[in-house]
Amino acid sequence: MSYAIGSYRRDNNAYPALVLAGRIYDLAETWRACGESAAARGWIERGVAAMLASWSQVAPVLDELAASAQQRLDDGKLGVQEVDAAAIAAPFVPARIFCAASNYVEHANEMGTVLAAKTDSRPYMFLKTASSVIGPNETVRIPPETLQPDWEVELAVVIGQRARRIKPEHALEHVAGYTIVNDVSARDLNKRSDYPFKHDWFQGKNHDTFCPIGPWIVPARFIRDPQRIKLQLTVNEALMQDGTTAEMIWTVREQIAYLSTIVTLKPGDVIATGTPTGVGMGRGIFLKPGDVMTASVEGIGLLRNPVAAEK
Repeated sequence: MSYAIGSYRRDNNAYPALVLAGRIYDLAETWRACGESAAARGWIERGVAAMLASWSQVAPVLDELAASAQQRLDDGKLGVQEVDAAAIAAPFVPARIFCAASNYVEHANEMGTVLAAKTDSRPYMFLKTASSVIGPNETVRIPPETLQPDWEVELAVVIGQRARRIKPEHALEHVAGYTIVNDVSARDLNKRSDYPFKHDWFQGKNHDTFCPIGPWIVPARFIRDPQRIKLQLTVNEALMQDGTTAEMIWTVREQIAYLSTIVTLKPGDVIATGTPTGVGMGRGIFLKPGDVMTASVEGIGLLRNPVAAEK
């Protein structure tokens, strides 16, 4: 039995949720219904970020709660009302979102990016800001400065344990779980001609609403191999991206290990691990108001976001 954790909106506030077989329940109410002790009440009330901050202690407690809740559901005795799926929010707002650029060969090719051999290279990482984060069903708003807004479905890693200068073989021990990121990008703003620096990842990637994340976080133990996961993205139900994490140049393990040589990774950090081929830039088409993007990652779920012009 697998489960996920997330957040939902009620009365303009966010509350932690437990997800069982796609059904969403208020986590605190489920906790009370299952007769659990008050020992972990503090992090439940503080939300998903607090859970991630104490993940090694929280994870086994959540495992027990999910098992108890599932048994009660099977017996018809949970006694907790489901949360409307339309109320689901971003699982939390990460302080740091690290992103891997050109981490799939075919995506690099469609973008005209010439890569060095892996033996002569290192991962290329950049940051997205917390202000770019939105949740499922929230609207991506296209600013007037760009004519080339684009999509990128990515498997996202959520760190659950401090990591500094770790080896790749130990990297997954530091992962709390996985979610989905859609790295929305303004392709025409990623380039500069007024400076000797030819790329500007900040202005191309960090507009408000340019980082949909969700719909929830699946604990790492339910994702047996992060390098064997299918990713897809549709625009208006037309399939645009259809790939697998097996196609990554730099694996999840290698990205975590590399980042840990630069910064100390902390619980709640998110790593968007790159996107497969099929983006709009490679097709010569771009997002427009009225479009609807649906990003999907196997074993996690769907992340749907409509598109509109920024007002």
